[in-house]
Amino acid sequence: MILDIYKDSLEYSAKDLKVLLILGVSYFLSFLLLPIFLLYGYSYRVTKISVEGMINGNDPLPEFDNLIDMFVDGIKVILVYLVYLLIPFIIFLIFALISSSIGGYAESALMAVGSIITVVAILFAYLMSMFGVANMANYDDSLSKAFDYKEIIEIIKSVGVARSLGTYLGLVIICCGIYVIVFLLIWFLFGFFGIFTGSLGFGMAAGGILIAGFMISYFVMLFIVGPYNMILQSRVCGLLYNLQ
Repeated sequence: MILDIYKDSLEYSAKDLKVLLILGVSYFLSFLLLPIFLLYGYSYRVTKISVEGMINGNDPLPEFDNLIDMFVDGIKVILVYLVYLLIPFIIFLIFALISSSIGGYAESALMAVGSIITVVAILFAYLMSMFGVANMANYDDSLSKAFDYKEIIEIIKSVGVARSLGTYLGLVIICCGIYVIVFLLIWFLFGFFGIFTGSLGFGMAAGGILIAGFMISYFVMLFIVGPYNMILQSRVCGLLYNLQ
């Protein structure tokens, strides 16, 4: 079933190159901060369509329109993530403050324990936030449902804690793998032509080819791979939620 979710999500995310490019422009302008909310708002729309859809269905990619509504949805999603990440941050801060007051070998040991607990808390917070966003989408955009801890924990138990964590860890590996594969493919092509040109004695041309390879890699990652992975993650989030 999880492999079906991955297969569906990988195909779904590649449905419309135009959407990827539009999202890529938002990524490019994210230093202005406001486009970040539009990105998260769009990812929320993907999650909502997925929650209401089914694996291997014919769900369309959402339109990039109604920007005010998308902006508001983005604010909600970011708020959910920040609130859930607040718990690991507080845990780490408590351990840091206590260990700094102790000093010596005990400080290092306590910080090591605190770091392990913080990592576990981050994984749990990540899981809760993803299911929280999906739960919000399932209940007509009700923000309170994203923080209905009791219900969300029951949903995670229903799906399976190990299955949920395994799915999201697999998703991280897939997204990182996509970045690496695309990067290596681009650099293989441009590196080959660069080496070939350099072997013919065209040093400046070879340097120009390698610089062009770097620039193209950057823009492909920014305008295509980044948006693709964002849609992929949101799709997996919604479909996994439906396994409860």
